[in-house]
Amino acid sequence: MPSIEIVLVEPLYEGNVGFTARAMKNFGFHHLVLINPCTLGDEAKACASHAQDVLASAETLTLDEVYDRSVLTVATTGELNKSVCRSMRMPYYTPEELREIVKEVEGRISILFGRENWGLNNEEIQKCDIICTIPGSPEYPILNLSHAACVLCYALANLPRGIYPLASHREIDPLYGHLNTFLTKIDHPDFKRENTMMLLRRILGRTQLTTREVSTLHGLLRRAEWHIDNKK
Repeated sequence: MPSIEIVLVEPLYEGNVGFTARAMKNFGFHHLVLINPCTLGDEAKACASHAQDVLASAETLTLDEVYDRSVLTVATTGELNKSVCRSMRMPYYTPEELREIVKEVEGRISILFGRENWGLNNEEIQKCDIICTIPGSPEYPILNLSHAACVLCYALANLPRGIYPLASHREIDPLYGHLNTFLTKIDHPDFKRENTMMLLRRILGRTQLTTREVSTLHGLLRRAEWHIDNKK
């Protein structure tokens, strides 16, 4: 099955970290990653209950390390863009839809949860491949951190074994760099650059590229660049 890790970005309250560990073990997940967490003590251990092993084995990493080693990164957010003209938090998927997207993936999938007070920032979301949101009540759609993690763990529990490996971010990031260079070569307007790159990241993120597909896209870009250079 896909190797799913739950990533808490700068959690503020140790109780939420403990409850998240407990929810993870309830649904068969054991890989917890903490990014610049609060101090964890007796409260975290008490809230983790019988998931002490999940809490004790939690890794403390940087976001760049998480992005670098994952084949797919998922940003969870309650704040959404309602227009396709604003691509930062579009398109977005429910936990059930996310399950269908990742169920056949072989590799590490990182699901990011933001800070209790203001979630993930735009820069963190921008680097992720997929946006996921829990369809809560319009009256109060923002869930507690550990509750949100519990919903995602429930939705992704007991996934079948993955059948194909995806390209890692180490392989995909150079493709984004190549696309950015290609935009310069075709005189793409500078004021459209940032949004265009975001749209390309969203499109390619949800297509779940394999290593061979990344190589093919590089080849197509190089071929187009050759024709552009020779025409000039």
